[in-house]
Amino acid sequence: MTEENAKVLLCEDDENLGMLLSEYLHVKGYNTDLCEDGESGYKAFVKNNYDICIFDVMMPKKDGYTLATEVRAINADVPIIFLTAKNLKDDIIEGFHKGGDDYITKPFSMEELLCRMEAILRRVRSRKQAEKVVFQLGKYSFDSQKQQLIYNVDNSIIKLTTKEAELLSLLCANINEILERNFTLKTIWIDDNYFNARSMDVYITKLRKLLARDSSVQIINIHGKGYKLIAPKEVTE
Repeated sequence: MTEENAKVLLCEDDENLGMLLSEYLHVKGYNTDLCEDGESGYKAFVKNNYDICIFDVMMPKKDGYTLATEVRAINADVPIIFLTAKNLKDDIIEGFHKGGDDYITKPFSMEELLCRMEAILRRVRSRKQAEKVVFQLGKYSFDSQKQQLIYNVDNSIIKLTTKEAELLSLLCANINEILERNFTLKTIWIDDNYFNARSMDVYITKLRKLLARDSSVQIINIHGKGYKLIAPKEVTE
């Protein structure tokens, strides 16, 4: 799953806002189902698999909090964002108690909603990828638990340092997508200061050399953003 092809359940009883958000998400590449009340939203959730849900709090037939509780009984992990006109602390706390991952008060920009969705979906994807132990990178296999990079052509094994393995694991968790520089620094080095940034650049160079025997596997710089690990997609049976 990437952010762009994620399936979204949008429940919003304001017809104009619902249509506007649905069309915007479709344009951004999201497969979005729009429901105008909580009851139809629940029926849609039961019938389909969604990667993320966006629920208006105040809806007819079934409010967003009730809908979230029922959705959580079916799927405890699907991310939920609440939309509401209320900005009271108690309402926000209630939203998180009902299983919400984020809470946006109206009015809001569609760009803000999109950024919040993408951040949540990245975390979900990284968590799922983190559960993997062995990654296939072209002619290489990377065992993140053993900290070994194996060149499958001759079965030669390269033992990685802890920092090298952590960095390669993070790149693998975001394979073929941009890994943001500041996020990487704060995740592995804790602090994004100048010296840690220079250290990370050194480790990126080391990993490039270790992966150089397969030209289909590359770590490229994305100017002003970070890095991208490019490798053939794994074939799953």
